[in-house]
Amino acid sequence: MGDHERPGGTTFHFVNDGIETALDQAREAAGDRDVRIAGGGATILEYVNAGLIDEFSIALSPVLFGSGIRLFEGVDAGRVALEPVRAEPTQQVTHLTYAVRER
Repeated sequence: MGDHERPGGTTFHFVNDGIETALDQAREAAGDRDVRIAGGGATILEYVNAGLIDEFSIALSPVLFGSGIRLFEGVDAGRVALEPVRAEPTQQVTHLTYAVRER
């Protein structure tokens, strides 16, 4: 898919050969800094179940589109526990952050 450069110098690199490869490339580019993965519910679910993330955030907005996925429906609850870290409400959106723990 290629790279996409935004005004201001931020470049997005698209990786299509698996979540592990994408995470490895992001870690290499980040060095000793944190890595943030952007995506929707399916992306969060895939990384949580693979045991590859330690924390994630959700931007929850009161807009109904008529469809979607149940974010936690596919989480392996026998292996994974989600611990609320913080909630930051605003007028338009609430940001929820969870730590991912092993049971």
